[in-house]
Amino acid sequence: MKMEAEFETRNTTKTKKTITLLATSDIHGYLYPTNYRTRDEVDLGLGKLAAIIREERRQDPDLLLLDNGDIIQGSPLAAYAIKHGAEVHPAIEALNALGYDGVVPGNHEFNYGLEPLSKIMKDSSFPWLSAGITMQGSSEPAFGQPYLIKMIEGIKIAVLGVTTHYVPNWENPANIQGLRFHNTLATVKEWVPRIRMEEQPDVMIVAYHGGFERDLRTGEAAEKLTGENQGYAMCADVDGIDVLITGHQHRLLAGEVRGVTIIQPGCNGQAIGKVSVELVHEQGQWTIRQKRAELLKPDGPLEAETAVLALSRELEERTQRWLDEPIGRTQGDMTLDSPLGCRLAEHPFIEFVNRVQMEKAGVTVSCTALLHEESPGFGEIITRRDVLANFVYPNTLAVLRLTGRDIRAALEQTACYFTVGKDGDLEVNPVYLEPKAQHYNYDMWEGIEYVLNVAKPEGSRVIRLLYEGAELSDELELDVVMNSYRAGGGGDYDMFRGKEVIREISADTADLVEEYIGRHMTISALCNNNWKVVLEP
Repeated sequence: MKMEAEFETRNTTKTKKTITLLATSDIHGYLYPTNYRTRDEVDLGLGKLAAIIREERRQDPDLLLLDNGDIIQGSPLAAYAIKHGAEVHPAIEALNALGYDGVVPGNHEFNYGLEPLSKIMKDSSFPWLSAGITMQGSSEPAFGQPYLIKMIEGIKIAVLGVTTHYVPNWENPANIQGLRFHNTLATVKEWVPRIRMEEQPDVMIVAYHGGFERDLRTGEAAEKLTGENQGYAMCADVDGIDVLITGHQHRLLAGEVRGVTIIQPGCNGQAIGKVSVELVHEQGQWTIRQKRAELLKPDGPLEAETAVLALSRELEERTQRWLDEPIGRTQGDMTLDSPLGCRLAEHPFIEFVNRVQMEKAGVTVSCTALLHEESPGFGEIITRRDVLANFVYPNTLAVLRLTGRDIRAALEQTACYFTVGKDGDLEVNPVYLEPKAQHYNYDMWEGIEYVLNVAKPEGSRVIRLLYEGAELSDELELDVVMNSYRAGGGGDYDMFRGKEVIREISADTADLVEEYIGRHMTISALCNNNWKVVLEP
């Protein structure tokens, strides 16, 4: 009785408490505040966010710290660590040192296969939260645990972790063999009420490596509703969620959707999400009074946390030396000055990439995309830094058997990237800019000849399509090499889904390019101008 009385007294004397949640997402191996293309210091990276974490911990030592996925892949440091077998992945070493409470696997965690991922998870001093991924034929989580419970001064917090189930549409099948990715929305609908009933938490958090499929203000569809992103539906259709952490889209979001506090902290350490939840103790239980979400950015004079960076300093220095090693040279100009310009007419760099793909796959037709807007192309001397600056994702290749009809449909999809502005000029379709930039979903082809006329209505913009000098018939079958993301239909290329896969090439595109350059030593800037985009009434 005395113990009960003391417990009751403690709870009545402290009737209000604010808990703090900090969340990172899509760090992509960026620990150092470094632009790896130029070596300039920039305001990003986990090192700088660590300084924010330290200050927030000074104010609230009992805060909850989570990462929302895509942590081990993306930066040259992360690539070097994987390729050269670092004892502990530097990103995991940093999360361990910072005392993370839990991490959700992102889609890029699977890029290197299950064996490296298993070691990474074993090296982690925190749990991996994954409710919607099971082994084939099992209902139990394939790895990690579905959720965690943390007590903060008598307040019970539950965190459910889920990953977009769209991973099999992009990933090399060998990297996810034996895994089943369950519909994420259905998983959240199953687990949130279960956790509410069994654990009775005071605060229910869902950490979702996925984004928003609808406009947050109007609820109107902001993208094709494929299931890749289901954040809005979680807020609208699932009762009992207090906070939803999102990611994957690399957006900077903080606010509320249908009464659920939401956060999405960009990418590469641009920001860290902070959610403050104020609770009051009434009638023997804690009740949420108010919630507030904000983004904390590592701007200006903020110094990176040296203790965290020191953990991987020697590996970072080796990475920088490795990046600066010359591997070949160019003859002619292969620099990229205008991303838009290279999408209007063939550029020597794009033709080079397609020819590397065709040689490796042993086919005569290829398509590729410019992966990001800062791709520099190649200067006279080519280093590994140049290769990784152009090929930022570990894409693998696949060869599909397609008909002429499929190829025409794919070109029509590509042509949707452009639209005609109010002044009559050619512009990028806003659909490819919001809610996130998707320039990588514009493909450029080699081995066929074609002209796209953007002045025509969508669906009828392919005004010329030839193969070996003759009109490409709908029934003619061709083997085409492309990256595995596109081969799975990624980017709304539905005409590729379910097509016969003739061959899969497991090596990363960056490795293939480096190997090709190393073998030839000098590559020529060639361009046969087999395609162009026009704007003709």
